[in-house]
Amino acid sequence: MTDLLAEGITAVENVYKNREPVPHMKAIYFITPTKKSVDGLINDFVSKSSSKYKAAYVYFTDICPDSLFNKVKSSCSWAIRRCKEINVSFFPYESQVFTLDVPDAFFCCYSPTVEKANGKDAIMEAMAEQIVTLCATLDENPGVRYKSKPLDNASKLAGLVENKLENYYKIDEKSQIKGKTHSQLLIIDRGFDPVSTVLHELTFQAMAYDLLPIENDTYKYKTDGPSGKEREAILEEEDELWVKIRHKHIADVLEEIPKLLKEVSSKRKATEGKLSLSNLAQLMKKMPHFRKQITKQVVHLHIAEDCMSKFKSSIEKLCKTEQDLALGTDAEGQKVKDSMRVLLPVLLNKNHDSYDKIRAILLYIFSTNGTTQENLDKLIQNVQIESDSDMIKNWKYLGVPVVVSSASQQRRQSRKDRSSEETFQLSRWTPVIKDVMEDAIENKLDSKEWAYCSQCPAAWNGSGAVSARQKSKTSYLDDRKSGSKLIVFVIGGITYSEMRSAYEVSQAYKSCEVIIGSTHILTPRRLLDDVKMLNKPKDTVCIKDEEKH
Repeated sequence: MTDLLAEGITAVENVYKNREPVPHMKAIYFITPTKKSVDGLINDFVSKSSSKYKAAYVYFTDICPDSLFNKVKSSCSWAIRRCKEINVSFFPYESQVFTLDVPDAFFCCYSPTVEKANGKDAIMEAMAEQIVTLCATLDENPGVRYKSKPLDNASKLAGLVENKLENYYKIDEKSQIKGKTHSQLLIIDRGFDPVSTVLHELTFQAMAYDLLPIENDTYKYKTDGPSGKEREAILEEEDELWVKIRHKHIADVLEEIPKLLKEVSSKRKATEGKLSLSNLAQLMKKMPHFRKQITKQVVHLHIAEDCMSKFKSSIEKLCKTEQDLALGTDAEGQKVKDSMRVLLPVLLNKNHDSYDKIRAILLYIFSTNGTTQENLDKLIQNVQIESDSDMIKNWKYLGVPVVVSSASQQRRQSRKDRSSEETFQLSRWTPVIKDVMEDAIENKLDSKEWAYCSQCPAAWNGSGAVSARQKSKTSYLDDRKSGSKLIVFVIGGITYSEMRSAYEVSQAYKSCEVIIGSTHILTPRRLLDDVKMLNKPKDTVCIKDEEKH
């Protein structure tokens, strides 16, 4: 709001609600191109004598359908000084991460109860339009590919996106057809990697959002001392320290923050030691900067210590089990021969809550590509999670094998060999999406498994032109200006570890920027709650507040 005030905007109001007329002021309308929003605009300018504002500057967040545009034109064009579609029907969450902010899409796309209500088609259409606005904002017309398994949501959405891209780029401002750019869009169903959604992650951002009650990116903590006050800190891109350390392992973070505190403190003491008027004046100027730096460091130290207290109390033992189950090998690289023997100590440990036990059971099931009905029933009964058993069973709706006959159990998915990469023993798992990103950039994706919806852009046709691991040491951000983009979209949510992968791959392949997005961002606990609801009836319709008419 302070930014808006600085631009001379004195009030922000809801177009749907009744407002007091201010006929001497001009109004900026930042609205979605829906019937309800357009009606709100038209009602403000019923006639010249009774209009609420002096004039209207209208900005639609998305492409406005002709029917609505003509309605505005015939009703109140006399009042409109400017009308523009600005294509921002998505949310830039981080510099390389976006969401469509439609968490209900998970239920719409994966619940067996929605198919009959046609809710799925409506949400697919809406998502496709939002993805096209992202491409338009980036000025990209990417080649569209999709993962053919485990379900057909990705192929349906990819087809819709390709058609809408074609329509959008038919004729540009210079009356020319815009061809495919040197970018690629991959669309994937959430069930492609269930392991990364339930595993305990020990990198700072992923760990904090999993273990701590962070809501709307806001972390609450108490200051030290007997009369400690409750404070709030927002974890955002503007916080340079957060951006610097969020993808680091918790062990590195706990080492780095005290060093930074010591560094700031020593700089401050060095300045204080020289008692001249000019130095005192300089210190006075620098104090707010010192204070701000120290506050940020203290906040992140609080978060790291909170994470570690949870980790030491119960998570540490869990992590070894989870890594062994996820990878099928132990820290020494020896193959896990009996997954059930690895799982049982977790289930018998009274310090683990039901969510953690369910996560471990799921990792056991994922590791064996399903289990028998008899085995699953025993696990649910022994751990006494009958009321939450749908958190396990409903994964079948995401195309993930849960119950199989012993004869039909499939082999574990083959993965890239990363044994030479340096990792912590409790962080050996790499999200599958990182393999996908690397293979896409190196033109190694199997075209049968990753089908094209459109003509493949020249840079991705197998020539290897995009791969640039060994490029000269110029700034990779400068390099990107003329480089390719790889956009990855996951239907049904992405994890913080998958977000981290986009940055890691972008750093490694300097001529290609990886952008990752989804319907929303997941934490393991919320995901399990959503999975549990998949076979329940949904009272409310989960598409945008209304369709475009």
